[in-house]
Amino acid sequence: MKEYKTDIEIAQESQMLPIKDIATKIGLSEDDIEYYGKYKAKVDCNILKNMQDTPNGKLILVTAINPTPAGEGKTTVTVGLGDALSKIGKKTVIALREPSLGPVFGIKGGAAGGGYAQVVPMEDINLHFTGDMHAIGAANNLLAAMLDNHIHQGNSLNIDTRSITWRRCVDMNDRQLRNVVDGLGGRVNGFPREDGFDITVASEIMAILCLATDIVDLKERIKSIIVGYNTSGEPVTAGDLNAHGAMTALLKDAIKPNLVQTLEHTPAFIHGGPFANIAHGCNSVMATKTALKFGDYVVTEAGFGADLGAEKFLDIKCRAAGLKPDAVVIVATIRALKSHGGVAKADLNEENLEALEKGLPNLYKHIENMTENFKLPCVVAINEFVKDTEAEIALVESKCKELGVNIARCKVWENGGDGGIDLANEVVRLCEEPNNFTFTYPDEMDLFEKINAVAQKVYGADKANFTPKARKELDNLQRLGFGKLPVCMAKTQYSLSDDQTRLGRPTGFDITVRSAKVSAGARFIVCLTGDIMTMPGLPKVPSAEKIDVDENGVISGLF
Repeated sequence: MKEYKTDIEIAQESQMLPIKDIATKIGLSEDDIEYYGKYKAKVDCNILKNMQDTPNGKLILVTAINPTPAGEGKTTVTVGLGDALSKIGKKTVIALREPSLGPVFGIKGGAAGGGYAQVVPMEDINLHFTGDMHAIGAANNLLAAMLDNHIHQGNSLNIDTRSITWRRCVDMNDRQLRNVVDGLGGRVNGFPREDGFDITVASEIMAILCLATDIVDLKERIKSIIVGYNTSGEPVTAGDLNAHGAMTALLKDAIKPNLVQTLEHTPAFIHGGPFANIAHGCNSVMATKTALKFGDYVVTEAGFGADLGAEKFLDIKCRAAGLKPDAVVIVATIRALKSHGGVAKADLNEENLEALEKGLPNLYKHIENMTENFKLPCVVAINEFVKDTEAEIALVESKCKELGVNIARCKVWENGGDGGIDLANEVVRLCEEPNNFTFTYPDEMDLFEKINAVAQKVYGADKANFTPKARKELDNLQRLGFGKLPVCMAKTQYSLSDDQTRLGRPTGFDITVRSAKVSAGARFIVCLTGDIMTMPGLPKVPSAEKIDVDENGVISGLF
């Protein structure tokens, strides 16, 4: 039996080029970058101001079916596709999100790709990297501290302490902090109130960093953050607390995109990391736009399935930044499709055409969303596993062709860029096709109509329902003038519905919105559905138990 090395072993054995050489490869000068050691750098965030007349490269979005315990490998395919495009002679840049420490130490693991399709230095990227996450957490918690201090010092803004919406954050899965009571211990320690923590990647600061176009825009967005309401029901902002200047100062380096490389030395920007099930799930606008100026082809990804990350990439990020994708890649595995067809994880290595055909409608829905709702050309990338059979792959290929979409077999985990040549060639072909990219809804729709549009068009729901609380909140947000903002749906990633147990392509269901709030700085409305939480918890056996470091500082167990 063939012996396979672990992801971290492959990464540690790689021969990285100095980051200066990676920058030079795409035309960045030494004056354009700031070194963070030998293999990481930040790129000057003002570089885009001098490149407005430089044409953009082609933008390729990588998304996937709804994730399953069987694994899909979306980041691995993204990295492998970038390397494959480089191998066929295309000047390529990859744009990814930064991993969060919560999943790294939880159940999901890191987010640097896998096998021979990884970004490196893998340990740094998955752990502290360049400190962006810590800066975002510090800015978030500075605002929380200034808010509570303002109330303690006399509350001249008449903030209603029962209507505070701003929460603290930490970049760790810690369910114990979801709901807390703080300010205990007497008057000198503040005023007692109910509070809570979100994971850092769910903070509005993260969303703002990823949607800002420069540091001036960043500060203006931060100034607009609503932290709560006064006793007259009017919003109180970070600007009202005079917190925006200091918060921006904490983020002055974090706003600069991070430059690293793949195992095959393709340049990669890794910047920002909002979750797609509770936030908008895309890397920063600045990183994407910088990549488009320096690459003829830019490969980026959006979190989880196309019903979450891709929808938000297209309806929120592209709308805000004026971006238009040239092609979409939908990643699927035979194993995951069989899982959607009802096969237990232990039996996924067995050929099962009946279960595969039963699970395929999940893929069909994501294809239809891309080609019919968003009107974008797409290809299905079959991320192959060694136990996949030719009959299973042939079934997927024939069914996709009935929808007018090609598949490309992908073996980048095992073979790096060489395993993605067919996918790269199909992507290049699709990028030359005209597309009529459109959004799910126009700005002019009210918030209820927008939510219904996403529920019906993207999820396949019959309609959206609203709890009395959510209806009151949405009515109030429209009264306050936020009705033209896009909606950011917080929903389980495991199902097209808001019930994670309904796999495949469920029908005859409604989406229930239980709460809604405005992210005024990010400029979207967050709508919570089902039992989605903004602070995940650790599993029974967290990945942290397997991670170690030896006397030489060499890390093991990270994946």
